[in-house]
Amino acid sequence: MSAAASDDAKHTGSSPLADLATRLRGKPIIAVIIAAAACIAMIIALLLWASRPQYRVLFSNLSEADGGAIITELDSRGIPYRFASGGNTLLVPGDQVPVLRLQLAEKGLPHAGNVGLELMDHQEFGISQFAEQINYQRGLEGELARSITSLGPVASARVHLALSRDSVFVRKREPAKASVMLSLEPGRQLSDGQIAAIVHLVSSSVPDLANEGVTVVDQSGRLLSSPTTHGMGLDGTQLDYVSQLEQTYQQRIEDILTPILGPGNVKAQVTAQIDFSRREETSEQYSPNQPPNEATVRSRQSSLDYNGQGNLASGIPGALSNTPPGTAPSPIDNGTAGANDEATSEESANGRMRRDDVINYEVDRLVSHVQHQRGQIQRLSAAVVVNYQQVTNDNGVTEPQPLASEQLTQIEGLVHQAMGFSEERGDALTVVNSPFSQPEGPADLAWWRDPGIQQLALSSGRYLLVGLAILLLYLLVLRPVIRRYTESPVMPTAAAGFHATVGEDDQAAENDSESIDGSDDTPTYAREAKRQRKATTYEQHLNDLREMAQEDPRMIAMIVRGWINDND
Repeated sequence: MSAAASDDAKHTGSSPLADLATRLRGKPIIAVIIAAAACIAMIIALLLWASRPQYRVLFSNLSEADGGAIITELDSRGIPYRFASGGNTLLVPGDQVPVLRLQLAEKGLPHAGNVGLELMDHQEFGISQFAEQINYQRGLEGELARSITSLGPVASARVHLALSRDSVFVRKREPAKASVMLSLEPGRQLSDGQIAAIVHLVSSSVPDLANEGVTVVDQSGRLLSSPTTHGMGLDGTQLDYVSQLEQTYQQRIEDILTPILGPGNVKAQVTAQIDFSRREETSEQYSPNQPPNEATVRSRQSSLDYNGQGNLASGIPGALSNTPPGTAPSPIDNGTAGANDEATSEESANGRMRRDDVINYEVDRLVSHVQHQRGQIQRLSAAVVVNYQQVTNDNGVTEPQPLASEQLTQIEGLVHQAMGFSEERGDALTVVNSPFSQPEGPADLAWWRDPGIQQLALSSGRYLLVGLAILLLYLLVLRPVIRRYTESPVMPTAAAGFHATVGEDDQAAENDSESIDGSDDTPTYAREAKRQRKATTYEQHLNDLREMAQEDPRMIAMIVRGWINDND
């Protein structure tokens, strides 16, 4: 026994693991504590994994300078972060994304690679005019890019400007041009109105830049700022106006007929022809002349020439004309003195008067300047379809029946008033009474395809997985260890008793066989049955021992060790 003990001690002392195993066998509570601690650690790790936050994108496509500034700010706040997409995307816990974006925006982060007009804050002394112009252009491009990036669908933007060049020669003047490169958010796109807004924003911010000189391109290389839309010569604003106007008239018609016919029993479509041309008219009209008493005098000119009686000197200047009145011009009398005196007296008796009046009256004149408004309605066309009415007959069966002509006339009159029907404008209206087809409703979405249920299942699955892992740890690790080290040490005694029982059964079988063999009266078939029973009992005991060895090899080892000690 001493030799075996020394061999056992030598064997156990040959390895530290064997020594540790021996100590654990002596104190089974240590193994139970270690196993429990390992299970608790795994459970805590699984719970932390299940309750870890979901990371979302804070910023993407960050430059190195912006990324370093943002990381420094996150470290100072103690906020965890991760990198994705090769370090170009910054991830933070999803519940903190909105707050962080607002707080970082307050500090001007990120700059998005665009430097604004802050370049002009610190100008070096003695900087050249060319460098100053370049800084101004860079600052203007950065400010425009920041304004465009503030739009919802736009993730980032770059603006390139070619400023105008002034010249004393008109032919050598070059207008300004601009190019805008947009990177849109995934799944987002810009409407025609938003594209037009970007074009007007850029053109209004740069001197001598027309709308036609602005080019907008997205990240896929598609030209967004086309001069026309769908080849119709209309921009997005005009198309939106037409669509909104048609929907307004359509909604008017359906709103006035739905209370009468019921919901879903009337459908209307309206087509509007809109005149977007811009026209100006100037007219000048003259009215006919009015009577003098009612007309307004513009100017008046009077001229009066009067020659009356008098002895004023007249004639050709000379000696004869200077003769005093009443004296003959000449003392010579040729017999004509009487005739001359008569003519002179007649001329003196008859006086002359001449009067000229010129009056100018104001002429009526009307000058009108009319500027026609764009977007006037030229023509409206409406089509209204009314469903059959549901009528219950005497048998209690509901059947669809067409509307009466009087009802259709009333409906047509209501539609006329709702849409503002005008014959002068050439409007058209058609009202049709027809049964509506009952389309098959969309197939019910399977419950497992519901996004809400999928999200709930995903969240619950993580905790179910943790629970399953805990259960497996208990069944496969913790419970066997507890059973192994906490069962009462009666297993060797039970094994000995079992061995004794086996020995007694074998002894009894041998005695039976001897009695059978020693008796001459025992038949041959009885002896053969005894032998088979003995073999069956031995095989059964052997199988039981094998199962015990597989289930609890430690107990078998202790039994064998006890046999060895007994033999010594």
